[in-house]
Amino acid sequence: MSERTFESIAPCVDAIVERVGKKLIVGTPLAVGKPNQLLNGLYQRACKDPSIELTIATALTLQRPQPKSDLERRFLEPFAERLFGDYVDLDYEADRVKGTLPSNIRVLEFYFAPAKYKGNPTAQRDHVCSNYTHVVRDLLDRGVNVLVQQVAEATIEGKRRFSLSCNPDLTVDMLEAFEAQPEKRKQVVFVAQVNNSLPFMYGDAEVDPARFDFEIHNPALNCQLFGPPRMAVSDIEHMIALHVSTLIRDGGELQVGIGSLGDAIVHALLLRHQRNDEYQQAIETMGLPDRYGDWIDRLGGTQPFEEGLFAGSEMIVEGFLHLLKNGVIKRRVYDDIALQRLLNAGTIDENVSPATLDALLETSAVKRHLDEAEFRYLKHFGVFGPEVKFVDGEIVTPQGERLKADLQDPAVREQLDATCLGERLRHGAVMHGGFFLGSQDFYQGLRDLPEEERRLIQMRSVNRINQLYGHEALDRLHRRDARFVNTCMMVTAAGAAVSDGLEDGTVISGVGGQYNFVAMAQELPDGRSILNLRSTRTSKGKVHSNIIWNYGHITIPRHLRDIYVTEYGVAFVRGKTDGEIIEELIKITDSRFQDDLVQKAKAAGKLSADYKVPEQYRANLPHVLLERMKPLKEQGLFPAFPLGCDFTEEELALGKALKALKAQMSTTSGRLSTLFGAFAPLGDTGPFAHLLKRMDLENPKNFKERLYRRLLVAQLRRSQA
Repeated sequence: MSERTFESIAPCVDAIVERVGKKLIVGTPLAVGKPNQLLNGLYQRACKDPSIELTIATALTLQRPQPKSDLERRFLEPFAERLFGDYVDLDYEADRVKGTLPSNIRVLEFYFAPAKYKGNPTAQRDHVCSNYTHVVRDLLDRGVNVLVQQVAEATIEGKRRFSLSCNPDLTVDMLEAFEAQPEKRKQVVFVAQVNNSLPFMYGDAEVDPARFDFEIHNPALNCQLFGPPRMAVSDIEHMIALHVSTLIRDGGELQVGIGSLGDAIVHALLLRHQRNDEYQQAIETMGLPDRYGDWIDRLGGTQPFEEGLFAGSEMIVEGFLHLLKNGVIKRRVYDDIALQRLLNAGTIDENVSPATLDALLETSAVKRHLDEAEFRYLKHFGVFGPEVKFVDGEIVTPQGERLKADLQDPAVREQLDATCLGERLRHGAVMHGGFFLGSQDFYQGLRDLPEEERRLIQMRSVNRINQLYGHEALDRLHRRDARFVNTCMMVTAAGAAVSDGLEDGTVISGVGGQYNFVAMAQELPDGRSILNLRSTRTSKGKVHSNIIWNYGHITIPRHLRDIYVTEYGVAFVRGKTDGEIIEELIKITDSRFQDDLVQKAKAAGKLSADYKVPEQYRANLPHVLLERMKPLKEQGLFPAFPLGCDFTEEELALGKALKALKAQMSTTSGRLSTLFGAFAPLGDTGPFAHLLKRMDLENPKNFKERLYRRLLVAQLRRSQA
């Protein structure tokens, strides 16, 4: 191995400190791309040496689930051991959660795991509020001098290559920023840690190892990737997803966020594509065409996908792989304006023919007399076959015949058309993504894809995904009928969205890329932003509306309002007046809160004094919705885990009981009632013996374990009933 290659962590840490000194400002990717072992080495070195000033700048730090009680521990530990295997947790995260970070160490994050740090003053102080596209700028301003990343390795056409795999998002832009300034580049160290558990991905992710100063390369350090468990999809989420699925246009672009709601949207699209009769029954049963059928016709559709979708998303969610494998994501795009324009217009298709060459000539994409650069262009995109060559200004056919490079010479064209054309356009993509995160099944699915199919997924920098600037002409062609689907927590009556924080300043997650996509939707002539939210939330036993009069913090300003979706329907608010916005939002508000919203709007003069909520929207109530969904659920149209499940049957039963128990214990009255009920006669515990054994409560050893056993059995009986 070379001097720049290390087999273990400590010597690499030594080299980093020797190179940049004891003030380390370390940039590392969000989520899975962190080289956890190297970060732990840097962190432990700073813990032992207080003269080192260590700043770690990142986002979405991942950690095995941490139990908050002994009962949770009994459930989580066996589950986490099975799910996370030899995944290496981050030492700085354990100390940050406990509030014990040393004074010489800071962790700055621009995006939190949702709600994880609500009560953590250190994390709250060190949150950096930035658009995803501004993070590289902010890191450069802060003086980042170390960049560390986990990479995959492969040999491509005889050359060793790295793949940034799950995270080219910021790294590509950071590399380019420093490489454009050679003097600054000398002051920074880039370190790659090879972990071949990562899928080798292409596009911007494929890089020359020489771009890194140091690399850590030891198969013994390969470890499992962090795979968050797939969570159950609720009835409410299925209903939101059903609405959203009608707004996606065949032949368009799709962006979807992470989480169970994203899984629900993927499931609804698969239902529309694969089981269309049942899908049509579902949307008719729930009254969607009656409520906004004209909008469905204008913006979306309800038929199977013939042309298919192109996925362009900062995050490649697991569901995209399901959509790819089942023929929903299949529209290919190409990084060439002339070619993409011809495809969009229907002048050519992906099957190469003489008409393909004629169209490129007519649009001056190539000239009549080809030069070498134009020949390479035609060959790269598959217009010419792989065995055709260009030698000394002439085209050499696969049979070895030399032809003038004159595309309008009849004799030349006859030969070219007969022997030199390719069969299908090449180097297209059905998916562009900035990063990915998902289950172990998802990672294995990516690893198992044949190289040809994996190349259809092109990983890109965040600046190429989240905005139009710098590549606008091409992106406008790629992002035809784009639908950017994201989630917010609340929406105000004026149309502003609350997605990342609370009005007291508490950060829940972060802006991330949401603002980027919402703003981009406004700039695309046929693009639309779709923000989803649950109509209500429950806190300490009390139900609150998520559609509110006003709020002391917003993420998306009201002038960027577009489409909002709850389980009760869709509000189309782009270009609407203040009064019209409120009327639209009332239609998708839980009916228990409509009158209060109307009263406040009238008091502010935003609704006329004689306004009344239309009677057809007065039944926006959970029990009414669930009753209408009941026959569809009985048909199996809304499964709890549509994309797969990481829990055993025992864990599902226990998880449901523990979640209900936690909710009951969240209020004083509920806690007293639950504890009192636990001392009722225990009865026969035989039906729950396997569950008690899973929780190590089959033979309680003390009062606490006997109480746990009683609480759990009582709740399991209620769940069973």
